Amino acid sequence: MKRLTLLRHAKSGDDGTVARDFDRPLNAKGRRAARAIGRHMRDQHLHFDAVLASPATRVAETLEEVESGYGGALSPHWERRIYLATTDELLDLVHETSDSADSLLLVGHNPGLEQLVLLLVPQGMDGARGQIEVKYPTASLAEMTFPVDRWRDVEEGGGDLVRFVRPRDLDPELGPEYG
Repeated sequence: MKRLTLLRHAKSGDDGTVARDFDRPLNAKGRRAARAIGRHMRDQHLHFDAVLASPATRVAETLEEVESGYGGALSPHWERRIYLATTDELLDLVHETSDSADSLLLVGHNPGLEQLVLLLVPQGMDGARGQIEVKYPTASLAEMTFPVDRWRDVEEGGGDLVRFVRPRDLDPELGPEYG
């Protein structure tokens, strides 16, 4: 059994002080949301054998805040290919993961993460897949399991969506206007 968890970076600001999208930092609400998700991960006893993350500033800052709430280091491997990755590119990264890791956390960006969940989880699953079809908000966490022993065997429609958590599910002040 393999477990894949996808975390979208938290809300970033756009105050015009950075020239490149890659360098955009989190805003205050995004920091709060990332800490809340980290606490949720801790409270649910989530652990990861491998962590792959985009090196974009907003992802790095998201992970710092998640670690603060989680209470420990996640020790990501920074993978440039995650930044602006297509669904196929993200799936390639999953397939390349060492089979010695049973649980993988992939931290990155939309639309790639949302599309990856929709590719891997069959239609007709519970309401969480429908929520993702509507919106995969920033700092949201989706967890899927696959009845396979090798990451390269993860395939379209083969996943079971076992968790989808949005910041507003943990703190109503991080509600719909959060984005």
